[in-house]
Amino acid sequence: MPPRRCNNYVRTREGGRIVVDEATVIARVRAGDPEAYAQLVRAHTAIAIRAARALGAGADAEDVVQQAFFKAYCSLGRFRDGSAFRPWLLSIVANETRNTVRTAARQRTLAGREAAYAEAEPLIPESADPAVAAVETERRTALLSALERLSEDHRLVVTYRYLLEMDEPETAEALGWPRGTVKSRLSRALRKLEKLLPDFQPRKGGDEHE
Repeated sequence: MPPRRCNNYVRTREGGRIVVDEATVIARVRAGDPEAYAQLVRAHTAIAIRAARALGAGADAEDVVQQAFFKAYCSLGRFRDGSAFRPWLLSIVANETRNTVRTAARQRTLAGREAAYAEAEPLIPESADPAVAAVETERRTALLSALERLSEDHRLVVTYRYLLEMDEPETAEALGWPRGTVKSRLSRALRKLEKLLPDFQPRKGGDEHE
């Protein structure tokens, strides 16, 4: 049963990571309890904003995420039972980001993308050794420059797997690609990055699930 009222606007806000029983929450929302949706919002807002920024939303990232959560809420009737909510949500975030960028006809500069990727990646702890922090910053800048030289598909798959730290099945679902396509495009993207950045050592995303 789909949500009864799609005009119930659910505000997103940053918060600590929480664990929810997504299937139970989604069932409650479908049964007419829209307030339960706030649990999903709190659990996934941070990663959704990181994704929007990494994909080019810039200063519009929070607005994009608000709209994505609203559209996801209105589409829960079509959500496939047993699927993970996060990759499904991020596919909506990606679509909203593309629409926003296209509508604004923005051409993000290298500096703009650098800021976006810096916000998308986990922050360097303030307690980190200054030398280590400097190397990390240099690595990030070099990676950004190399990513700009990849095709859009290759840039997307690297962004989801390594900047957003998603596993292969989540990446496939978020991008709407078969897992074999994710694997092959990621392999080609990494080979190109290795040529551009001989010392490139990608951080693995989430654990793989067969």
